Amino acid sequence: MKLLTFIRFFRQLRGKKPVDIEAIQSMGLLAVKLGQIFALRPDLIEPQRCIELQRLYSRAATIPEEDSQALLQKFAPPGFNDHFHHIEPRPFAAASIGQIHRAVLKDGTKVVVKIIKADFEASFRRDVRRMKRWIRLGLFFNPRLRKVGNPIGLLAHIEDYTLRELNLTNEILGRNDLLAKAAEVEKHFPMPKLNFPKMWEDLSNQRVLVMEEITSPTLEDHLEGGTMAWEDMLELFRIHGAFMFGLGTFHGDLHPGNAMMSENGDFFFIDTGAICHAPEHVRNALFGFFYFLAKGELRNSFDAMLTMAAVRPTGITLETYYRSMGELYDGFVGTSVSEVSLTEQMMKTVKAAVLAGCAFGEEAFPIIRSLMYMDGMVLKGYPNVDLISSMGPYLDEFSALIDPHAIIKSNA
Repeated sequence: MKLLTFIRFFRQLRGKKPVDIEAIQSMGLLAVKLGQIFALRPDLIEPQRCIELQRLYSRAATIPEEDSQALLQKFAPPGFNDHFHHIEPRPFAAASIGQIHRAVLKDGTKVVVKIIKADFEASFRRDVRRMKRWIRLGLFFNPRLRKVGNPIGLLAHIEDYTLRELNLTNEILGRNDLLAKAAEVEKHFPMPKLNFPKMWEDLSNQRVLVMEEITSPTLEDHLEGGTMAWEDMLELFRIHGAFMFGLGTFHGDLHPGNAMMSENGDFFFIDTGAICHAPEHVRNALFGFFYFLAKGELRNSFDAMLTMAAVRPTGITLETYYRSMGELYDGFVGTSVSEVSLTEQMMKTVKAAVLAGCAFGEEAFPIIRSLMYMDGMVLKGYPNVDLISSMGPYLDEFSALIDPHAIIKSNA
């Protein structure tokens, strides 16, 4: 990302005028991905701007499309068109990197065809390199920015999952991976409401993907229309939480535009190209933290977080950690997300834990980002609920997969 583009992007975040979504999209893929992250950071930018940025999750056709037949002739497997009765020439959705067309196979099956429009990898990698330079320069002149988190690590995470999304075969692999993981725990932790669209591997490649057409609204549509019940949202968190904490393999970009929900509350996970894997010590520490937090057992909660430290802190460092965390979470359980944002709370928690020696490497960012997505959905749909307390029963259910008491005993 060039310096001028970098400045223009941050003006969109901090300016007084409403966010110009089309302007951000015109800045390139990295700007879109960063905008999606900032859409969940009311601790860094004004909440109203977060809401405006959330339009970056939309699948509306706001990006000019390209000639679909020309793209398919160039990128599709040999004999591709022979399998179709019809492919609509105009996309029903278009984004900065691709477009999606409705189609009908020769046997009458309704599908969608997703096409990556151009080679974005080289330009995206170049923008990431430039952005890292600007961030390092900012950290040099303002070291306090490090206390907000690890911006270089976060950028590396964005780079990793975006590059995987640019190869559509990863959507097939990701879908199969999540299905296999769910089957592993089906006996003890069934997920009957989780679904994935069927995909035609023989008609797909790196640039073209053919999959079942799912007509259910996205979660973003449900949130906009007020049609997502609180019980449905909790079920989504139960499913995604099981993947994150219990299985350690999960959808790495499950924002409100990447999941759909039917009338009977069945979920369809889509855009599964960016599957993330959380190391056991990371997911155990974060699960233990939330498990005990929901029960109001603050000391155990703080101790669970300390399992991410290479060496358990002692003396003044440990006392400072307990005091900081105690002040941070005094009265937190029972408050609504509109009163205290989970995203903002987690950033402050990360800061206190890092000062105590905990290491939040790049592998921790996917889980933290998923928690931000959850917080953002609750803030938009049910701002007056207490998310942590509401998740208590599901965290108890997760304990069949992870023993939270064993986590803190291991670091005693």
